Amino acid sequence: MNAVPKPAVVETPLLLDVSDLQVSYGKINAVTGVSLRVRQGVIVTVVGPNGAGKTTLMSAIMGVLPSSGRIVVADEAGVARDEGRGIASRVRSGIGLVPETRALFSSMSIEDNLRLGAFRFRKEPKARHADALEEVFTLFPRLKERRQQEASTLSGGERQMLALGRALMGRPRLLMLDEPSLGLAPLIVREIFRILTRLRERGVSILLVEQNALAALKIADYAYVLELGQVAMEGPADVVAADPRVVQAYLGSQAKHQAMLSS
Repeated sequence: MNAVPKPAVVETPLLLDVSDLQVSYGKINAVTGVSLRVRQGVIVTVVGPNGAGKTTLMSAIMGVLPSSGRIVVADEAGVARDEGRGIASRVRSGIGLVPETRALFSSMSIEDNLRLGAFRFRKEPKARHADALEEVFTLFPRLKERRQQEASTLSGGERQMLALGRALMGRPRLLMLDEPSLGLAPLIVREIFRILTRLRERGVSILLVEQNALAALKIADYAYVLELGQVAMEGPADVVAADPRVVQAYLGSQAKHQAMLSS
């Protein structure tokens, strides 16, 4: 099966603007001077070796970790706003994070986990929540079949689907995913990547940190290469994927296998 084609390159409005981001653990600088942008309706990926600072970057943007620098999120009208660094302010601005750990409530049912994802819309009519739930079940039919099962009984792939579905219940304008393919079978990874392209078609912006560099670059519109907490390279994803330095450093003998994951 061929990969879903990327949309034509169009300069869409800016949604996330990060400038000179700095994150430290004590005296150790984990992220230094990182700047990146995510526009509406595109997939931006951040690739790089283990320990490059990718997860730290995502956590700082979400407000999980303290940071310095500038993080600006545009509102629904496209007006740039810097409303603080807390997780609550990020959620209110329409940012959702699917962490590497997935962070599910294991003793709760699939449906209850999903409903918690819509907490910021708790005052809306029940019918609206039911519609949002059905939208998630349309994307992940397996979750609907097992909606009353405890999350702890799910396989790794199903847990990733649940974590992604829960984030979507919050109707994010920007969905951030940290290593969504980690520990999953190739067939499940391919399905996750297909869903990400479908979400882009629906207008959801995606910031993707991914260990499978080529697979991520094949579906992304723009890419950043992170090394030692700094941006070593950036550009259109297809240009970055073809750069000999990227091929040698991150793809190599795994390139063919990784390409299959996004097809």
